[in-house]
Amino acid sequence: MRRRRTLTPRGAGALVAALACVVAANLIGAHILIYIGLLLALLTVFSVISVRAPRRSATVTRRISTDLLTVSETSRVSVRFALRSLRVPHGLWHDVLPDAVSGDSSGEFPPETGEIRYSITGVRRGVWPLGPLLLRTVDPFGLAQREQAFGETRSITVVPEIVSLAPLAVRLGAAGGTAHTASSRLGQGADNLSPRGYFPGDSMRRIHWRATAHRGELMVRQEEEESSPDAVVVLDRSARRWARPDVDADPAFEAAVSLCGSAAVHLASEGYSVDVIDSAGTLLGALRGHEDDRDGLLVALALVTPRGEGRDLATLIGGTPPGPLVYITGRLDEEDAALLRPSGAAAPLLFSTELLPGAGVAASQHGWSATSLGSEVAEAWEDAVSARIGVGDVPN
Repeated sequence: MRRRRTLTPRGAGALVAALACVVAANLIGAHILIYIGLLLALLTVFSVISVRAPRRSATVTRRISTDLLTVSETSRVSVRFALRSLRVPHGLWHDVLPDAVSGDSSGEFPPETGEIRYSITGVRRGVWPLGPLLLRTVDPFGLAQREQAFGETRSITVVPEIVSLAPLAVRLGAAGGTAHTASSRLGQGADNLSPRGYFPGDSMRRIHWRATAHRGELMVRQEEEESSPDAVVVLDRSARRWARPDVDADPAFEAAVSLCGSAAVHLASEGYSVDVIDSAGTLLGALRGHEDDRDGLLVALALVTPRGEGRDLATLIGGTPPGPLVYITGRLDEEDAALLRPSGAAAPLLFSTELLPGAGVAASQHGWSATSLGSEVAEAWEDAVSARIGVGDVPN
């Protein structure tokens, strides 16, 4: 618990006035000024003692309406404050907020409801401390004040804003989500079996007797193709792609992170299994239809910053081409765009926060739908999807 005891400006002025009265009394021989000076000095001392003497301790508990606060999202904070003191002071409370969230976290103490409540809004991604709770009391004459901090801080996670995106609205060959997409890897698990009709030449050892009995005709076991992640979202966080890699809140990088999370959540809602990786190959999240997957991805994205160097995209994806491939980067020139290959992805979407002249044309020659990414994430996505349809994809 931290304590700070100081005089108010009025209290400092009272001491200066007391000293001036004593000096003036000696200069002009007005003894009444000595009594006035002593009265002001004693009153100031009394005020300091009145705010300093009471021994205080308190317990502070906080509740936040959401564990993960999205940028631009508003949440409610409730603070229970139990003060143990010789008297209950009247003053002002203030819950310390980081710059990454905004809100009016102050008011009069004690509160009318017995519980302190206020709203906060996410401003910047990251994990930030909330608190401690400061209680400032002033004596009745306004000469002395006492400020104390109670309780521990609590961490609050501000995650990137997730915006609604337009439907992908394309058929990716056989791909239309995990229900229709499978890789070319066969028979790597005994559970991946499905019966099919018997063909002459099939081994009798592969007959599926239960299916045969059920259908009344010979059925044999067939190894299903194992499902693989059929959508990949890549966030290029290479330091050289970003003009201000050391800035805490570069608007361009924030838009890229928001699109990364929004695209992953959107593709998962369309039925795809989604892998989200960065340009170094680090897995940021994997969405497989579970709520915990989404939260884990958002927490990871709350902490990402531009750093290091990137790897070749073909190396990142591996040997199995995905359906949709979303690649999000910063500054992209024509030379780098010519080297960026989508590795057989069925619907490669490229977003650049600084798409230099010639880069879009160079990327489109490899099948990319290249789009500039500004502050309007949903608009950039819609432009990319529209361009994708224009190059030959068929609407659903």
